[in-house]
Amino acid sequence: MTTTVLPRTSREVRLAAMPRALPEPADLTVAETAPPAPAPGHVLVRNRHFQVFGGLRTLIGGVAEDTPVPGLRPGDALFGPAVGEVVAAPDGGPLRPGDLVTHLLGWREYALVPVAECVPADPALPDPAAHLTSGSAAYGALTRLARVRAGDVVLVTGAAGGVGSLAGQIAKLLGAARVIGTTGTPGKAARLTAELGYDTVLTAGSWRERGTGGADAGHRAFAAQLAEAAPDGIDVLLDNVGGGQLTAAVDAARPGARLALVGALSGQFDPEGTGNTAPARIDTFRLLFQGACLLGYTGRDHPDVEAEWTGRFGAWLRSGEIRLPLTRVAGIERAPRALWELTRGETFGTVVVDLP
Repeated sequence: MTTTVLPRTSREVRLAAMPRALPEPADLTVAETAPPAPAPGHVLVRNRHFQVFGGLRTLIGGVAEDTPVPGLRPGDALFGPAVGEVVAAPDGGPLRPGDLVTHLLGWREYALVPVAECVPADPALPDPAAHLTSGSAAYGALTRLARVRAGDVVLVTGAAGGVGSLAGQIAKLLGAARVIGTTGTPGKAARLTAELGYDTVLTAGSWRERGTGGADAGHRAFAAQLAEAAPDGIDVLLDNVGGGQLTAAVDAARPGARLALVGALSGQFDPEGTGNTAPARIDTFRLLFQGACLLGYTGRDHPDVEAEWTGRFGAWLRSGEIRLPLTRVAGIERAPRALWELTRGETFGTVVVDLP
């Protein structure tokens, strides 16, 4: 086993209590512990960056039984995508101290990761934190399911999140003629049009908006704005929200429209919900008579996407054709609040915690 000098302590974020609704900072705690000891078949990684992602709301809410990822109980350390530096590695293995790798044991300063679950960080990406974006989901949905074509009108719901903030740019690079986004605030809408190439961004009927008259009123307000923004309808949907926005998008589908589902924020971040359901009313007659298709995207169904995306993403970053929107948080002690802000729609782009 080849190692560098190891510290005496490490810190990790643990679930302190099951949240009553959306997680509060007090539901999490930053605990000091001994760093994990090097072990055969594993590498010890000093994390440099980890992602704060919305799926944690489901994993810490006690309703993850039907998901492919195990749920968390009080006392468990959180986990998720991370980039770190190998500090101890088995002799003769593929990794050496100093190598930069990606893995899924974030939310801690030091992680003991099976060698098979570490992926060398691709040097095609100029910023290591770029490995933590959800761009591969946006790219995969737009190329494998929606198959964006030149001249398409594309709608991206939840456009200011980790997926949406890249999806609009990707759609334009793939040839879309017009890209419409949705978000929760006028400030975010302004940034999406000024910085990320969206042609129009709608705020009515956002996933957090209840509005006078409840969800139906919010849906009607959004549908009216969408009809104004796309009077001839939409060819492609990349949906991160569900709920009333999905209902309106189906109603706006043009003949042959391709509708790709990537997320379900309307249910996941609903403070009155459980975090694992996102009901929506769908007009199946519209889908039928327009010859539209509605499909859900998961990366495991398209294992070739990740490498293809990383190569194209790196080239686009270096050429300046795409921008990487990040909300960067300094220090593990600020991670609990970062999750709180994310679930309340207060962040922009991918949320990354940077560790010293």
